[in-house]
Amino acid sequence: MRTSSRGMVDPFIVMDVMEAARAAEAAGRNIIHMEVGQPSTPAPAAARAALARALDQDALGYTVALGLPALRQGIARHYAGRYGVEIDSARVIVTAGSSGAFLLAFSALFDAGDRVALGEPGYPSYRQILRAMSVTPVGIPTKPENRYQPVPAEVPRGVQGLIVASPGNPSGTMLGRDELAGLAGLSAERGLAFISDEIYHGLNYDRRPVTALEVTDEVYVINSFSKYFSMTGWRIGWMVVPEAHVRVVERLAQNMFICPPHASQVAALAALDCAGELEANVRVYAENRQLMLSELPKAGFTRIAPPDGAFYIYADVSDLTSDSRAFAAEILDRAGVAVTPGLDFDPVRGAGTLRFSYARSTADIREGLRRLHEFMTARG
Repeated sequence: MRTSSRGMVDPFIVMDVMEAARAAEAAGRNIIHMEVGQPSTPAPAAARAALARALDQDALGYTVALGLPALRQGIARHYAGRYGVEIDSARVIVTAGSSGAFLLAFSALFDAGDRVALGEPGYPSYRQILRAMSVTPVGIPTKPENRYQPVPAEVPRGVQGLIVASPGNPSGTMLGRDELAGLAGLSAERGLAFISDEIYHGLNYDRRPVTALEVTDEVYVINSFSKYFSMTGWRIGWMVVPEAHVRVVERLAQNMFICPPHASQVAALAALDCAGELEANVRVYAENRQLMLSELPKAGFTRIAPPDGAFYIYADVSDLTSDSRAFAAEILDRAGVAVTPGLDFDPVRGAGTLRFSYARSTADIREGLRRLHEFMTARG
């Protein structure tokens, strides 16, 4: 049977690394996971308890396409409390994870043949989802001196949209208010669709992240319960969109997804009130971050951009290899540590970079760093 050219997207390499690590574990090896951007902690206790109650009391059938009104209102309160930004809950759209949000956003904003600018290194699925929709991603080769974030002067002409991410994946670096305002202003001036990926908000260390909603309403802001709220497998996220776009996205959501998962929405609503437990998780990540920043250079990984948020270290290893995929496979085989090749995030320069995740327990991170140091010493 025939397949479409739109289906010929690149693999998500980190998932291949996860499979190789799983196979090693199945063969009896102990693997330290520094490849996947997934908290090792479960969903908050109150979220799990809320779902348990709902399972006994409710059929958990379809909800309205845009999500439970109570959850949309709770998310709007989240913006008021965390950022001091008042938004109408009618602009909040609950989605099947941030991936569902990207599908809805790209469908609402772009036509086949459009071109969309995005920073590289960056989250690989932006490129692949755009390509699957017959939209062309246009990479912006961001610079270390700009902490791997795009600046207005680098945004190419002839594009119809711009995607930014703060904190970024894989760099963990953030855009400040002035930087976001500059990119939002350029987008408004050129008539570009502006999308701000904020799924790592809450995972910040030395300064708080700025939401694009603090500088403009002409933006699609995408967030998720996966990272800060430790709910990756629950597949629940959200968007905030301009008022005039709500009905456009609603029609798409009705047809593409019917509704987000009802059970996950129940848990997500309860998770919004679990700040104490969630901030305890962030303190673990903060400790892990300090360990990584201290110990990775001692092991020989010296060219890193200190992250403001998320739970990643992005390292330039071009002095060690010209093939990051082979290097990551060597590290997995000889050290028992799974890391992600930079080719996932930058198809041009990624052959000389690696991403290390520190989302696991501090004990795991310590052991992983010990193994990396031993491996690099033996490697010479």
